[in-house]
Amino acid sequence: MANEVVLRFENVTFEYLEKRPLLEEASFSVRTGSKLTLMGQNGAGKSTLFGLIKGDLKPKEGNISITNGASIATAQQVVNRVDFLKTIEEYFASSFEIVPANLKSQIVKVMEVVNLVVPTDRIVGELSGGQQARLLLANALIQKPEILLLDEPTNNLDKAGIDHLIEFLVMYEKTVVVISHDADFLNCFTEGVLYLDIFTKKIENYVGDYYSVVDEIEKRIERERKKNAQLEKLIKDRKEKVNFFSHKGGKMRKLAKKMSEQTTELEENKVEVRMDDKTIRNFTIPAQDIFGDIVTIKKVKVIRGHEPVLKDVDKVLKKDSRLLISGPNGIGKSTLLRTLVDNKSENARIMDGVKVGYYSQDFATLDYEQTVFDSLESVLANGIDTQEMRAVAAGFLITGDLLGHKVSYLSEGQKGLLSFARLVLMRPGLLVFDEPTNHINFRHIPVISKAINEYEGTMILISHMPEFVQEIKVSDYLDLGKL
Repeated sequence: MANEVVLRFENVTFEYLEKRPLLEEASFSVRTGSKLTLMGQNGAGKSTLFGLIKGDLKPKEGNISITNGASIATAQQVVNRVDFLKTIEEYFASSFEIVPANLKSQIVKVMEVVNLVVPTDRIVGELSGGQQARLLLANALIQKPEILLLDEPTNNLDKAGIDHLIEFLVMYEKTVVVISHDADFLNCFTEGVLYLDIFTKKIENYVGDYYSVVDEIEKRIERERKKNAQLEKLIKDRKEKVNFFSHKGGKMRKLAKKMSEQTTELEENKVEVRMDDKTIRNFTIPAQDIFGDIVTIKKVKVIRGHEPVLKDVDKVLKKDSRLLISGPNGIGKSTLLRTLVDNKSENARIMDGVKVGYYSQDFATLDYEQTVFDSLESVLANGIDTQEMRAVAAGFLITGDLLGHKVSYLSEGQKGLLSFARLVLMRPGLLVFDEPTNHINFRHIPVISKAINEYEGTMILISHMPEFVQEIKVSDYLDLGKL
C-alpha cells in the first residue's frame, strides 16, 4: 500500500488566459503516505495545482487521476469572511453534504488532535488568529481525507502550536502536500519536494529533506547560469567574427553565413535560467511628526478559562517606543490591538491626532470591494501624487493590471504587500503590527524587518517569528501570558 501511487498528473496543461499556460504537459506522481512540500516562485501556480488536485479546476489537456477516488481535503490559509458569524459547530457542519449524527463527538476528537480548546458554540470570528489556524486544520481532518493539502498552516501559530502540528504530521499515515514559507517547519517532516518551474511550466519531483532539496535546486540553477555564461561568451565571439567576415568577399562571406547559422543554434541552446522570486525594493515608512504620550495602556483583558479577566499594567509609549506583545494563542493579543485601534476602552488609549497604521493579520483594514488603485489612493498623505503612489506600489510588486483588480482578487501574500504599501503612503505616527510576516514570501522579510526597524515613530508589534523579531530593536515588553 505504501508504494501505491495515489495521485498522478499526466501531461497536464492548464491556463487561465489563452496561450498563457501555468502548466504545460506537466507530469508527476505522488505515492500513498508521502509528505511533500510544494515549492515554486510567486505566480508559478501552487494554489492552482491544489485547485486541480481537488477538481475545482479542470485541465485544458492531459489527465489527473486519483487512485480509487481517494478523498481530498484542504486546510486553507484563512477562514472565509462569510464563516465569521457561524458557531464552531455550524462551521464544521458546513463541510458535509449530509451532516453526520455524531458530529459533536467528531468535533471534540478532532479539536483534541489540533490542540484547540474552545467551546463549540463560540463564534468563529471571535477566535484568535492562532485558534483559527487550528480550526482550519481541524476542519480538513474531520473529513478524514486520504490526501491532505495544507496551505501555509503555520500562519498565526505560536511555537507550541507549530510543535504540535509537526508532531501530528510526522505521525499522520496518509498523504500530505504542504505549501509553506517556513523552512524549519518544512524540514522537520518533508520527504520530498514538488517544484513548479515558472519558466518551463513543468513540475519536478525531488526526494530528500527540505534543506537538501533546496540546496540541490540552487546548485542546478548555478550550473545553468554557468552554462549560459559560457554560451554568451561563445555567441559574442561568433557574432564579432560574423561581422568581420561578412564584409569580405567570396569564401569569407559564405563562412560568415555558416557561422551566423551556428550562432543562432547556440542561442537556441541557452538554458532559460530559473530566477528566484523577485524581491520587493528597500523602502522607508515615513513617520508623522508628533510628540507626547502617544499610547497609554492602564489595564488589559486576558482570557483565562475562556473568560476575560482584567489585569493592571502601566505602559506609556512615546515617539521612539517599541512595544512587543507576546503570549500564547487565544490569550487576547489581537483583541487588545483591535480595542486600542478602535479606541473602545478607556484602559487603552491613543493620543488624539495620531495617525494610526494598523496591519491586521486578517487584513480587516482592507476593503475587498475596492480596486487596488483606490485602496492605495484612499490612504494618501498630503503631498503624495498619483505618480509617486504608483512608484511606491511598484516597489511592492504591485504593477500594471493588478491596480485595476479588486482587492479580493489578490493572493494573501499580495494583500500583505498592499498593506505595507499603504503604510508607506499613509505616513503614520503609530504603527500597530499583528503578525506582519504571515503570508509574506521569505525573500521579502529581510527588507520588511529593515524598514520596520528604521521607522522613527511609535510601534506596537505581535509576531510569532523569532528570527523576524530579533531584527527589530524593542524597547518594552508585555507578555499577556505572565499577567
